[in-house]
Amino acid sequence: MAKKTKLKKKKLRLKRVYLHPTTSFLLLTIITIFLSAILSAFQMQGVYGQIDLNTSSIDQTLVTVKNLLSFNELKVIISNSITNFLSFGPLGTLLISLVGISIAEASGFLEVLTRRKIKKIPKEYLTFIIIFLSVISSIINDVGYSILIPIAGLLYFMNDRNPILGIVTSFCGVSFGYGVTIFTGSQDVTLINYTRAATSIIDKNMHISLSSNLVFIIVATIIISIVGTLVIEKIIAKQIGHYKREELDSKTEKYKVINLEEEEQKEIEKDLREKKGLKIANIVGIIILLLTIYSLIPNLPASGFLLDNTKQTYVEKLFGENAYFQNSFTLIISMFLIIISLAYAKGAGTLKNDKELIEKASTRFENIGSIILLFFIFSQFISVFKETNIGTVITIWLSNLLNQMTLTGIPLIIISTLFVAISSLFLTSLPTKWSIYSSIIVPMYMQANLSPEFGQIVVRVGDSMTKGITPFLAAFAIYIGYLNIYNLNKEKPYTITRAINLIKPYFLIISLTWLLLLIGWYLVGLPIGPNVYPTL
Repeated sequence: MAKKTKLKKKKLRLKRVYLHPTTSFLLLTIITIFLSAILSAFQMQGVYGQIDLNTSSIDQTLVTVKNLLSFNELKVIISNSITNFLSFGPLGTLLISLVGISIAEASGFLEVLTRRKIKKIPKEYLTFIIIFLSVISSIINDVGYSILIPIAGLLYFMNDRNPILGIVTSFCGVSFGYGVTIFTGSQDVTLINYTRAATSIIDKNMHISLSSNLVFIIVATIIISIVGTLVIEKIIAKQIGHYKREELDSKTEKYKVINLEEEEQKEIEKDLREKKGLKIANIVGIIILLLTIYSLIPNLPASGFLLDNTKQTYVEKLFGENAYFQNSFTLIISMFLIIISLAYAKGAGTLKNDKELIEKASTRFENIGSIILLFFIFSQFISVFKETNIGTVITIWLSNLLNQMTLTGIPLIIISTLFVAISSLFLTSLPTKWSIYSSIIVPMYMQANLSPEFGQIVVRVGDSMTKGITPFLAAFAIYIGYLNIYNLNKEKPYTITRAINLIKPYFLIISLTWLLLLIGWYLVGLPIGPNVYPTL
C-alpha cells in the first residue's frame, strides 16, 4: 500500500523538447506578427527628439508600432522574403570568408600552421589572442563575426580543443567588447556626428574630436581581453568540457613491415617541403601586406585606391560609410588567405592541380546547408521585428524615462548605462540608439559637469554589455549556427536558450567589469582621450 502511495506522489516527467533554432525563429516570426497587431491596437508609440545633423535642431518624431497582421502588410512580408534573405549582412560576409578559410584548409596551410606554430602557444595565451582580435575587430563594424567565429572553431578543433569553446570565445570577444578598439574606427566616425550635434544644444563652440575616446578604448580593450580570458578558461571551458568523437573498435589487427630508414627519410622530406611552403607563404604574405598598406596611404603615386577620397579626415577616408577599405575588408582578408595558401601549396607540393583544390575546398561547405536555412528564416524574423518598430519604441520610452530623472555623478553614469544596455536587447544598432539617446544623454551629462565624450563612451559600453545575449542581433545566427555544426549530439541541438546560457557567465562578469571601469575612470579622473576628461 505504501509503495502504491509513493508511485502516486511521483511527478510525471515529460521528455524535454529541444527545438532547433530554425524552428524557434520561425515560431518567433509568427508570434512577432501577432504581437505587432496587439500592440498596435493599444496604440503603442513613442516620441523622441531627432537631431538634424546639419543644423543641430531637434525635431519631435513620432514612432508607432506597425500592425503586420493586416492583409497588405502580410503581402509585403511575403514579397520581400527573398530580398530580406539576399540583403542579410552576415550571409555574404560569411560565405566570402569561408571561401578563404576553405582554401587555406584544403592547401594544408592551416593544418601546418596549427601544428608548427599555434599548438606551441599555451592555451591561455591563444584564448587571449582570439578575444583580443575579436574585441578590436569592431573597428570595422561586424566583420569579426563572419571571419573569427569560423576560424576560431577550426583552430580549436585542430588544436585538440573543443571547437564549441572557440566559437564561444570569438563570439563573446566581438559582442561584449563591441565598440572598443585600439584605434579610432568606424564606430567613432558614425557616433561623432550625433555627439557633435547634441553638444551644440548646450555649447555651439565646443569641439569634439574623433580621437576623444581613444585612451579609454585602448585601456578597455586590454582589460576586457584579460578578464574575458579568465572567464573563458576558468569557468566556461570547464562547463563545455572536452570534444571527443566516438570511434568504433576494430576487431581485427593489421600488421605491416616498416623500413625505419625509409620512413625517417619521408618525414625529413615532408618537413623540408612544409618549411619551404611556409617560407614562400611568408614572403608572399609580406608582399601583399605591404601592397595593402600602400593602398591606404594617400597622395602617393597609384596609392590610396582603398580610401574614400571625398572625405576630409583620414579616419573618415578609411572608415567612412562609403570607404572602400571598410566595405571590402572581408574580401581582402579572404583573398589574403587564398593567395598565401596557394603560395604554401606551391612550395610544399600539397596540391596536384586545380581540380584537387576545388574538390578539397568544397568539403568545407558541406555542413553549412543548415546555416543557410537558418539564415533564411532568421533574416525574415529580423526584418519583421524591425518593421514593427517595437525595439525603437521601447528605446524611446527608456530614453524619455531617463530624461525625466534628476541624476548626477555616479548614479547618472550607472542608470544611463543600464538603460542603454536594456535598449540593446531590442535595438542592436549602436548608431540608431545613439541617434535617440544623444539628444538626452549629452545635455544631461553637460549639465551635470560630465563631458559629452564620456556620454559617448557610456552608450558604447551599454551597447556592448548586452549585445551577445539578444537573439535580435543579426550575427547571433552565425553563433548559434556554428554551435550546431560542431554539436555532436544532433538530438539535442543548441537552442536559443541553451546558446545564451552558455555565455551567461561571460555576460555577467564582463558587465560588472564595464560598470566598475566606468565608475573607476570617473572617480580617478583619467583622460579618456587626448586632452579630454570624464568631467568638463
